[in-house]
Amino acid sequence: MDQSTGPSTAGALRLAFATWPHLNDRLMRAVSGLTAEQLALQPSPGQWPLWATLGHLACQRVFWLCDFAGVPGKETTPFTNAAYDCPGDDDLENVLSGEQLASALASTFAVVERALDTWTLEALSEVIRRPDFGPDWVMGRGEVLARVFSHDVWHAGQVSQNLAANGLPRLDVW
Repeated sequence: MDQSTGPSTAGALRLAFATWPHLNDRLMRAVSGLTAEQLALQPSPGQWPLWATLGHLACQRVFWLCDFAGVPGKETTPFTNAAYDCPGDDDLENVLSGEQLASALASTFAVVERALDTWTLEALSEVIRRPDFGPDWVMGRGEVLARVFSHDVWHAGQVSQNLAANGLPRLDVW
């Protein structure tokens, strides 16, 4: 049996990351109602606008889970070239609308869900090596999952702070 999938601990990762779907839902709700002007808000000069932060969050899910860890589904997202064409990181010219961002959050979270539903606890210790990315691209499957979750939480906090600083409702993630 492939170590990344199996019935022995089916659902365990979903239980461990039970708040993640709620966080994604709150991000989608918040962004879908924002105007272009609100999406352009920056926490301070030189930092990314809201749209770029949210686009980066969604794109990095694809990079780490699909490109690095091999989870299928990148073709169902707007980030089929996540290693070289992510909002914020690589592209601040193609502004994404609230609708596009909500759709990106939904489609990239489907990739997250695929990992949560198919990876087992045992598979989390599997080491992934990507020498095609560079000599230091070695990480455990569990580290990848923790990294993507932490990254989502980090940027959700930035989004919430930016919204509140501009008189808009902050994210209610609880």
